[in-house]
Amino acid sequence: MVRLILALTALLATSGLAQAQDAGQIARVQAGQSCPGCNLFQAELAYRDLPGIDLSGARLRQANLALVTMNRARFDGADLSIANLFGGRFTGASFRNADLSRANLVGAYFGSADFSGANLSGATLSGAEMAGVRGLTQTQLSSACGDAWTQLPAGLSLPACH
Repeated sequence: MVRLILALTALLATSGLAQAQDAGQIARVQAGQSCPGCNLFQAELAYRDLPGIDLSGARLRQANLALVTMNRARFDGADLSIANLFGGRFTGASFRNADLSRANLVGAYFGSADFSGANLSGATLSGAEMAGVRGLTQTQLSSACGDAWTQLPAGLSLPACH
């Protein structure tokens, strides 16, 4: 029985199912320190001012970044799936190759942010200010949704959210 429990524990640890958040890493980020590659699963970062922070490759799945100010932040290759970026300010931020699938970007400001290679599948962009972003393609937007108040670069469009 003990062998079975140890085997199952090892299997969970290596399968990615046991990737709980790291409270120490979350505290570092809440204090304004960069933390590339950190496990920030479900981190509470709302209402914070974190300019220039580097979270490249970090796991921010289901994190709350509502009304945060993260100008010039780096999210390159980060997992922001199902994250809440509602009303956040991300001027000059880099989301290169980030996973923003099913994320809430409602009302967020992304002036001059870089979305090259970002996954926006199922993301909600209603009211987002994205007119000045770089690297955004029609293919990325075709799997997301928005509304009449979503501002996009010239020539790009977005399906309406239902």
